[in-house]
Amino acid sequence: MTKHKLKTIVPTPEEDAAIERGIAQDPDTFDPKVGFEHLKPVKLKLRGRPVGSGQKTQLTVRLDNDIISLFRETGSGWQTRINEALKDWLKHHRPSELG
Repeated sequence: MTKHKLKTIVPTPEEDAAIERGIAQDPDTFDPKVGFEHLKPVKLKLRGRPVGSGQKTQLTVRLDNDIISLFRETGSGWQTRINEALKDWLKHHRPSELG
């Protein structure tokens, strides 16, 4: 056997072959590739927050409590609905009209 700096003992090719033969002869040896051919790969679901579109900018904006309450009462997606309401407002107004 060859010795390495970290005292790791590596078997010689002959010793490795003898070990492999012993494994092959052992009736309790488990080959994970045998018996599972019928199984299909499972697509794992990604965890965490979904990836965004990259077309939005995160910012802090201060809105009246009553506006936030009304939108939150509509359930999940209330922030998206605020965004849609602003888009709709911009169809009929210009930000410069505010004054």
